[in-house]
Amino acid sequence: MVYESILEKSRRGERGLAVLIDPDKADETHLQTLFKQVNKAQVDWVFFGGSFVDPSDFKVCIEIVKRISNKPLVIFPGDNDQIDERADAMLFLSLVSGRNSEYLIGKHVEAAFELYASGIEVIPSAYMVLDGGKQTSVLQKSETNSIPQHNLSLIRKTALASEMLGMKLIYMDAGSGAIKPIGPEVIRAVKDISKLPLIVGGGIDSSEKMERAYQAGAEILVLGNVLEKDPNILNALRNQGKPEATWNSSSSPIA
Repeated sequence: MVYESILEKSRRGERGLAVLIDPDKADETHLQTLFKQVNKAQVDWVFFGGSFVDPSDFKVCIEIVKRISNKPLVIFPGDNDQIDERADAMLFLSLVSGRNSEYLIGKHVEAAFELYASGIEVIPSAYMVLDGGKQTSVLQKSETNSIPQHNLSLIRKTALASEMLGMKLIYMDAGSGAIKPIGPEVIRAVKDISKLPLIVGGGIDSSEKMERAYQAGAEILVLGNVLEKDPNILNALRNQGKPEATWNSSSSPIA
């Protein structure tokens, strides 16, 4: 189970790494090149999905990924039609940073029967979009606004409310190609208030930025847009080695 693997890594104080594949931006040649690196690198999960994806392209791309990779495939849905039984799990995202009811619960209701029938693991996840310095496709599609990173009070309250609502993960995202990744002070503020595993993505394009986010308390980092520009970054990260965690199981927020 994907969620159990996330909890277990957190209990052991290990750092998680995921890559995000947008089917709208990936053809088979690109995927073959990318997964030569992904399959050799210390990547734990492949997140898969996007805001503007044709359903047929979604299916074709999943077939390719499942054929060329043995990494657990987790749907990162941009809409209610992004469901496929070949996936290992889905992050059932509720856009808690916005106030559009369609992306808080509406799309989930539309997807419920099909998702139930698929039999894949469903992980209720609080999705919080923070300002990364540019407009993102998520905000464009959902017609919502991001939370400014300096508004730590609202970010902390949103994280705590998500935990009280029964979410199992918090995913903080600055958006694809963010100019400003989520800062360490933001990550620490959330980890101080919430026991939930924390995923952080958006604008992470170097090992230095990864290290700052891990040191601040992120359990899982997501590499996305940078892979479209330079798939070899995974090779560089593999040669450097994924840094050891700075916390141990006795101090883990999941322990």
